[in-house]
Amino acid sequence: MTAHEDAVERYFAAWNATAPEELAKAVAAAFTEDGTYTDPLGVATGHEGIAAAIAGAHQQFPGFAFTLTGSPDAHHNVARFTWDLVSGADGSAPAAGFDVITLADDGRISSVSGFLDRLPGA
Repeated sequence: MTAHEDAVERYFAAWNATAPEELAKAVAAAFTEDGTYTDPLGVATGHEGIAAAIAGAHQQFPGFAFTLTGSPDAHHNVARFTWDLVSGADGSAPAAGFDVITLADDGRISSVSGFLDRLPGA
């Protein structure tokens, strides 16, 4: 597994963690302490801010999971990939997008630029 694939795997582990302790550990494993997450809906900074953004997504979409679609495309310290937000109940995917991550020297994510391709009610 490449460093990029490993980072993407840890990224999805963080986005799919639901228990507070599990979420805190997953965010720390995936992101640098001063990591940032930016998408059209807002900006989150640091482990606590990113964990709060993820918890908010789970409150809005309970029982859903973020799934990788396709394969990450990567070079240097940057990777991009697409995802769907999938319902565990019926398999529907009301949200989709793509993210661009930048890796720090330790392999964790220092920044995310998220783009939403499909969002409920948009």
